[in-house]
Amino acid sequence: MNQDDIQIIFLQECDEGLASAETGLIDCQSNAQDSEAINSIFRAVHSIKGGAGAFGFTALQQYTHKFETVLAQVRDGDKPLTDALLATLFRAFDILTDHVSTIKGDCDTPNDAEMSRLLEEVAESAAGATPTEPGTPEPVMPEITGLDFDLEGLLSSLDQPEAESSDETSGAKEWLVTVRPMAGALTNGSEPLLLLRALVDLGARCVHAHVDEVPDLDVFDAEAAYLEWQYRLPVSVERANIADIFDFLGSECKVVIDEVDAEPVIKMADATVVPAAKHEAVTDAPQALIPVAVKVEVKPEPKDAAPVAPQAGQASVKAGQTIRVDLEKLDRLVNTVGELVITQAMLAQQLSVMGVSQIAEVADLDHLTRELQDCAMSIRAQPIRSVFSRVPRIVRELETETGKRVRLDVEGEGTELDKTVVERIGEPLTHLIRNAIDHGLETPEDRTAAGKSPEGVVRLSAEHRGGRILICVSDDGRGINRERVLAKAIERGLIGADAQLSDEEIDNLIFAPGFSTAQTVSNISGRGVGMDVVRQNVQALGGRISISSRPGHGSTFTLALPLTLAIADGMIVGVGDQTLVVPLTHIVESLRPGPQEVRQLGGGKFMLNVRGQFLPVQHVGRRLGIEGSETDPTQAVLIVVESETAGHSVLMVDTIKDQRQVVIKSLETNFQQIDGVAGATILGDGRVALILDVESVVASELGRSRMAEAA
Repeated sequence: MNQDDIQIIFLQECDEGLASAETGLIDCQSNAQDSEAINSIFRAVHSIKGGAGAFGFTALQQYTHKFETVLAQVRDGDKPLTDALLATLFRAFDILTDHVSTIKGDCDTPNDAEMSRLLEEVAESAAGATPTEPGTPEPVMPEITGLDFDLEGLLSSLDQPEAESSDETSGAKEWLVTVRPMAGALTNGSEPLLLLRALVDLGARCVHAHVDEVPDLDVFDAEAAYLEWQYRLPVSVERANIADIFDFLGSECKVVIDEVDAEPVIKMADATVVPAAKHEAVTDAPQALIPVAVKVEVKPEPKDAAPVAPQAGQASVKAGQTIRVDLEKLDRLVNTVGELVITQAMLAQQLSVMGVSQIAEVADLDHLTRELQDCAMSIRAQPIRSVFSRVPRIVRELETETGKRVRLDVEGEGTELDKTVVERIGEPLTHLIRNAIDHGLETPEDRTAAGKSPEGVVRLSAEHRGGRILICVSDDGRGINRERVLAKAIERGLIGADAQLSDEEIDNLIFAPGFSTAQTVSNISGRGVGMDVVRQNVQALGGRISISSRPGHGSTFTLALPLTLAIADGMIVGVGDQTLVVPLTHIVESLRPGPQEVRQLGGGKFMLNVRGQFLPVQHVGRRLGIEGSETDPTQAVLIVVESETAGHSVLMVDTIKDQRQVVIKSLETNFQQIDGVAGATILGDGRVALILDVESVVASELGRSRMAEAA
């Protein structure tokens, strides 16, 4: 693995650390005393600092050092986490994110001078030196923070008589871990004490420390390393987990892990320690070992307890372990699975033509192909949390620019969908959030006058529903001013002055290119670019966007997206001389109606009576311009579908041919975008079939009907 590969891993770990730190900061908003959240923020920033030093990213290293100093004071209780300090930490985190983005080449180097100065002032204000009496200057020992052992207990133990051994002996094996930071261990931002804390988290106890190399204070080098520690851990802890703690340091820290016999417990005044066995490999000249009183609570294991061996057939791998895989390899796997699905469909088609059926092996192949496809899709599935995590920063920036107070509520961060969808949904969500805050929410003064809380609420949620994922962005603001939208649309010539539009149609005018109701142009809005881009991006993903708004109560934008862009279940139908695919996620039922169930309207329109509910019938052949398609609903097959745009509707096709999985191919990439078509696929007989865009067909027919009624 070369340096570039290692740097890529470092940047991936930076992203993970930033996500962990932001989650911790958000948790601190609701509970400033959450020590685990504060520790997670500190660990993330410290890890980024260590990697930055190792790769020579000086600006990032220097900035994170100042950030880390303030976090250490909060963690150690030297500085209370007030609302003002939390706001500062959020701003500091935003600049840290920009530093990492600079290394990736995504943005220019941020100007962190003001924030660095502010962090230094915060750090200095927390360090209060104890004043001495006038005229009696005395040397003041610097305060030592961050040590995990009791220094006074160590010094007092030097002259203690040897204590008696207890009668308790475990007779079991233990790990003896010797840790010796080498020269230069502190120069790249590393902190050995954090590694020792990680050992303690695994159940380790410190038994000895070499202090013979500690020089006098006048020659003491703060950047040098003089100590050596020895820790003991239960042998039930995996050796690999111990080694992983020190894996990143390389030659900067000498670590020796040995399996030794557990020794008698020695009782001392302030601590319980175990004498360590001598180890010749640590240093060339063995030195005297000094027992250390450790201020760590370790829960004793039950007497006669033994590690539980995994049962037969059980994996010994820890739950939650992951492995990084190149995305190109993953895409190749998904494409191969897609070709397998096509080949399986071709095989089934050929057997059907030959009149061969009911072959068990073919049924097994179909089952295994589907299972393999599900596994491949689950590998590509990714929580939408990576997109939602960007929103808090956007909200903070807009609060500063607009002077509004905003509370962000997030739900469904763990909802999973295809990685491609996750990567491409970020920009539309950003536009919707900015629109909700800038246009939707009122100023604190206006909200108070309207009887609302001065703090506006923006809700962001995600959920699975009917084989699709729904992402909602809502606010409790003023809602859409339909009179103003209608007047603006007439002014721009988008509609006629005498047009009669429904509330839904007026709301959808905001998606028109160049449309904006902003009074002035600002950095946030006013240029008419945004909402039309949102709709285009969502449609390019095979999704749809809808609006629900109540004046004075707020608006909700709902994005309905496919879970995957690769493989889907579909119903193969015939329309005229064409073969189409209707996604199963939309289909409710299919039927061949009798004459009494169909009512004819003017203009060649039909309504279908489905158990007392009349639904409009959409003629697919006429919508797509397919000649020779059936025009009599009683001689055709009617498919009841569900859409986000109009609820239940009915599609009229000629015949239903089959139902199977199809591999989705993008028409926009390979040919061009066609209205009413979501993509294409290859059938078992080798022919190309178009995949119907149900949402587009239903919405288009619904719009035409309303325009005809208005005329």
